[in-house]
Amino acid sequence: MLLYPVYALLFAEHGLSTAEISSLFVIWSVTSFVVEIPSGMWADTFSRRRLVVAGPLLTAVGFGLWTFLPSYLVFAAGFVLWGTGNALSSGALEALVYEELDRLGAAGSYARLIGRSHAIGTTAVLAATALAAPVIAVGGYTALGVASVAVLVMSGLAGLMLPESRSPGEAEDGYLAVLREGLREARREPAAAGALVLLVVLMGVGSLDEYIPLLASATGVSAATVPLLMLLETAAATAGGWFAGRGVRWTAPVLAAAALCLAAGAWSGRPGGLALVGAAYGVFQWATSNAEARLQDAIGDRARATVTSMAGFGSEVFALLAYASFALGSTWSGPGPLFALAAAPYLLVAATLWLRGRSRT
Repeated sequence: MLLYPVYALLFAEHGLSTAEISSLFVIWSVTSFVVEIPSGMWADTFSRRRLVVAGPLLTAVGFGLWTFLPSYLVFAAGFVLWGTGNALSSGALEALVYEELDRLGAAGSYARLIGRSHAIGTTAVLAATALAAPVIAVGGYTALGVASVAVLVMSGLAGLMLPESRSPGEAEDGYLAVLREGLREARREPAAAGALVLLVVLMGVGSLDEYIPLLASATGVSAATVPLLMLLETAAATAGGWFAGRGVRWTAPVLAAAALCLAAGAWSGRPGGLALVGAAYGVFQWATSNAEARLQDAIGDRARATVTSMAGFGSEVFALLAYASFALGSTWSGPGPLFALAAAPYLLVAATLWLRGRSRT
């Protein structure tokens, strides 16, 4: 999606302040966590593939509105559509992939497969980010928006190619029964609960990557250069997804090192500091993919999408707090120091994982 690397700049060019942009992110998060768990329950009682198809199509409508009717209210409506689309497909996709692998006796390859799918996806983002600079120079935000809508429509159509062995009528449990089962699994299984909390924190704090274009712009580069600096973060995230499932026992020290890179790179205020920020987000992607696999291994299929959506719900709550904190902090500081402070939760997670590892030895 060519619009993705620079949509925060689109908002800014239409007169929105950092606080107003943050309020849009809050609307996005609120929509996502309101829809997240109901969409997971729907996926467990209906068709996971159909939700995977519907998600990108809703987002396409939102991007179309942004492109042709830009204003604060339209940006807000677009985020409602985007948040709903993300919620519909998030838990459904992970549950669908794991279930089909499990039917083939290949559930152990989930971490590697989902990590590589993320890597391929971020490679596409890498290409889109590289293309965004010349396209915005020639056709402006309109060209970026039209191209993004086309990609989202193709993404929805691609979802039709995914296999789904379970028919929509196979799951006979009602919504409340599925929700009770999901809550029971989250409480009963320590491994599931631990993986759920880890995933919530990693995904929630990682949501601040939406502000990376503002961080890049704050270094003094031009708008056309921002997508090029975003390539650093996208390339690192691609590598992180590709290495998912490997070196899991080193998660604590690697995550701590990444947090320090994030703080140092953001605090530097230099374009070169984005290389350290990108490296940090590559590690965060690697750790998130591993946490996703741990969660899927720990839960059953009956409420798989529901429990996965609980992780999405929790991460959106964290994201909401992160956006609100960033908006408040923007009244007295620029993006650099705020990103440096965002390293603290990652250090806390790393310390918790290290202490838990020592207690088991």
